[in-house]
This record gives sequence, C-alpha cells and structure tokens, in this order.
Amino acid sequence: MCGIVGYIGWRDAAPMLVEGLKSLEYRGYDSFGVATGTDRLMVAKRKGRISEQADCVSGCHGTRGIGHTRWATHGLPDDRNAHPHTDCSGRFAIVHNGIIENYAELRRGLEERGHRFTSDTDSEVIAHLIEEAWEGDFAAAVRGVLPLLEGSYAILALCADTDEVVAARERSPLVLGLGDDEFFACSDATPIVAYTRNILVMEDGDLAVIRRGSVAVENGGETVVRETTYIDYDVEASRKGGFEHFMLKEIFEQPDVFQQSFRLACKHHGISMLLSRARGISVIACGTSYNAALLFRYFVEKECGVPVRVDLASEYRYLSTPGDEIVIAVSQSGETADTLSALKKAASSNCATIAITNVQGSSITRAADDTIYTGAGPEISVAATKSYMGQYAAFVGLLAGMSCSDMSAVERSVRQAIEESLLTDVNEAVSLCVGASTLFYVGRGIFYPVALEGALKMKEISYIHAEGYAAGEIKHGPFALLSKDTPAVAVCLPGDGYQSMLGNLREMKARGTPLIGIGYGDDIDLQDVADVCIPVPKGDAYAQVAAVTVIMQRIAYYTALALGRDIDKPRNLAKSVTVE
Repeated sequence: MCGIVGYIGWRDAAPMLVEGLKSLEYRGYDSFGVATGTDRLMVAKRKGRISEQADCVSGCHGTRGIGHTRWATHGLPDDRNAHPHTDCSGRFAIVHNGIIENYAELRRGLEERGHRFTSDTDSEVIAHLIEEAWEGDFAAAVRGVLPLLEGSYAILALCADTDEVVAARERSPLVLGLGDDEFFACSDATPIVAYTRNILVMEDGDLAVIRRGSVAVENGGETVVRETTYIDYDVEASRKGGFEHFMLKEIFEQPDVFQQSFRLACKHHGISMLLSRARGISVIACGTSYNAALLFRYFVEKECGVPVRVDLASEYRYLSTPGDEIVIAVSQSGETADTLSALKKAASSNCATIAITNVQGSSITRAADDTIYTGAGPEISVAATKSYMGQYAAFVGLLAGMSCSDMSAVERSVRQAIEESLLTDVNEAVSLCVGASTLFYVGRGIFYPVALEGALKMKEISYIHAEGYAAGEIKHGPFALLSKDTPAVAVCLPGDGYQSMLGNLREMKARGTPLIGIGYGDDIDLQDVADVCIPVPKGDAYAQVAAVTVIMQRIAYYTALALGRDIDKPRNLAKSVTVE
C-alpha cells in the first residue's frame, strides 16, 4: 500500500525523491520521509502529506537516497512511525512496503540484545537486523537479513559508508528505472517515466545492488538477468487538464477509455473462444474490480450459458478450486496482494489463468497464462472510475466475441450512452444525498452490481455510509433501517424484473424513504413513485449499465464536493492494495 522510491545518480537526490513521492501519494499519504547520504545519513520525516510539507527535506543532501509515503499498518500515522527507519548507530536507513509478519518475535530478540526502538512499526526491525549483520559489506548484510523476514516486502536500504542502494522484493511490487548514468527504484513506474521509460521489474526473491554505474540483480545467491521493458506512459495524462479534481477528469475520459479497452479485448478472439467452450469460469477480484466481475457473470450466464463463479480474492484461498475451470483475475494495478495470491492458488491447481489489468509489466501479468490490458491509462484519483469502465469494457469485448455480437454496434451504443450521461443533471439527487448519514443503493439483475459500485463510490469519497443491495433483499433485514432520513438510489429500467422493481420501490416509499429513481425519462410509473428522477439514455443492456455507472459516479463526486471532502485522496484509503 505504501509508496517507496530510491535514487542514485548525478542529480541532487532529495528533490527527485520528493517529486517521486508526490506521484506515489495515491498509495498512501499518512506520513512521509526521505533519507539521503554522503559520508553520513540525513533523515527528514513527518506526519501528513509530502505535497503539503516538502520543504522539510531541505536539509537532506547527496546524490543517493530513499523515500517513503505511508499507508499505516503498524502504529499510528505520526512522526515517529514515518519512514525511513534507522538502526541504533544511524549508519543504516530503510524504507519498506509490505508487512513483516514475524516482526514481534524479531523485535523481542533484538531488544533483548540491546537494540533501542523508536517506532511502533514492523519495518524498523529490518534496520536493526542489518546493523547486526554488518561486517563491512552492505549488500551481504541485507542479503543475510532477508531469510529472517516472514511476510511481504519491498525494501530499499541505504548505508552511510557505501555508495549504493540495495533493493529487495518478496510479494510486494518493486521496479527499477534504468536512466543515463542514474538509476531509480520505485513501487511502480509512475515516478520514473519523466526520466526514463526503460524499467526492470524485480521478481519475488530478487535482491538488487544499485551503484552509480551498474545494477546487479541476484536471486537465491545467483546472478540473474531480468528483461528490460519499455513503458508506454502518457505523462500528460496524469495532469488535471483544467478539471478541479483528477476524479472528475477521469470520469470524463470514460468514452475514450471504453472504446480503447473494448477494442483491445476484442483482439483476444482466441480467449473469447476458449471461454465460450469452458465448463466453468471463475473470476477473482477485490473492491471495484469485483463489482465489474459480477456484471460479467450476469451477462455470460444469460447470453452464453456458461456457468460463472465470482469470488472475493481475499476469500478464494478458503474455497475449492476445480482444475477444469478457467480463472480470470482482475486487478487495476496488477499488484493487488489478495488477487495475486488467489491467482497463484488457481495456477497450482492447473487452472488456465487470464489476467485483466491496466498496468504493463505488473506482477499479475507474469503470474497469468494470458493478459488482457485495459486502455485506461494512468488513474491518479484513489477512487476507481475510468479503470472500472476499462474493466467493464474488457469484459464486454470478451462477451462480444463469445456471443458473436456486432462489435461495432456495441461500441457505438455504449460510447454514446456514456457521453450523454456525462451531461445529465444530477443536482437534485445530490441535494437529497448531502444531508444523509446513510444511503441505500438498489437494483435487480445486471443493475445489482451497478448498485454495489455506486454505493462504494459514495462511501469512499463522501464518507456517507452507503450500502448496495439486490432490491429483493431489502425486505430481509434492511427494511428495519428505512426512514425519511435514509434516501435510496434505485435503478429501475425496462427489462427483466422491472415490475418487481417498481413494487420494491413502492414498499420502500411506504416506509418514508426518499427515492432517487434512475430510469427512462418517459417512465411515468417511476416518476409517480420517485422523489427525484434521473433520465438514462435509451439503449441496449450494455449501454444502460455504462450510463447508470457514470450517473452514479457523478452523484458521488458532486456530493463529496458539496461536503468539502478530499476527493482524490479520501481518508484511510490507498489505490494499490499490496498487503493482504
């Protein structure tokens, strides 16, 4: 979840680290810090965001350094728990992303041997272990510590006595940027692309010794050669482009994102044919990706008759894995720890595996048999909007191939629906939501996953408690919570379950619940029951889902805006969840 960055080269390291950490704040922003080295280490760290307090590192000098922006796992988000962490002597500094599961045992042993700890983190044990292992060879000291660590880590380590940065990875992402007489080490390529597009992706078990003129990678004590990848990344796309927030910009990019991602998926005709002949398909994902996967299930089972199971990646380890299933793992970042673990379990059961991701060179692409990339481009806001649309487009592209649908017609209808929904007035709906402490989102069939996603977006960025339900389930418990103070956002469109949905809305209305109805503009029955009606452009089911999704994103955005929330960086959240 945290973001780490390292640099060694000919530039002053501190400004490089600061800019790198700013671009990694989507991974966590509870606290930050940097360490740079000359003949001694200089450390500056602080609670809060580096984008607001970067001047605190002005005393750090040198042409090598490491930095960290934190999403707290162990210890409060305060100055003392901020990274980097140092040993007792101040000779060594480390930054760490991941969780050291046996840190308590390691810490007790270190304290018994006289080490003094200054934080509550699991990470600090690494610095003290390096201190104990030090015999004059920095890389050897780090190498000796790694077998003692249980859990996950991406580590960057700095030593006052040597002109190098040592990097190590186990179940947590780490990439190296190969520049012109300078090298970078980061959680992902975002901070690197302004300086070089050539990256080396470290694998689990790798240790890299980075010096001014070289990078040497080893695994298990043996030198290994990792392939260099060229990253095609649009730096301009990561800037706001006149929008007040990245989230709003990314919402408005969705017509292009759908089109690009749909076309990319349609090229995978062989995968579509494989899925159409499958005895069963399992999709594993988390959060927003899970909601996109549920849509795939509804469409596939109805249109293709292939049974689909959708599991939360974090729960997949506790379930059976039939070896004759095809497993699709979905992750925006390609580094989601739970999804990667689930994918590896599926592979160990000899399942054919497919990854859907937005990030080239990510861990999931190397773990899966085949990969479908989405065309979302860099997504900066923590709340996923266009990356969700990219995943939806990838699934629709596969469906078009499986059902032999007219791909051009699907592409046109969905793009038009998204474009029209970007202009729909949602102000009345926002007015109902702003004063609520609880919101319900309801839908039936394909609109149940859309309701889940709408509720997720609302709670993420507005901090209003919001829950998504299949409309028929409201009677089984949630009815007890309905009142004039609990508005409901309801999707009611012609098709399967329409009359049942109207009945559910009348039942909710009878309990005093204010209703925001999302449906066709000429639907008199919906207008009769709903307090606010938001029109959806008419179209096929694919277009309806996309249109309602965009409307719900915009309701969440403008509600959060009215409440003065930090929309791009909501509290306690990070974009890339690299811990289980």
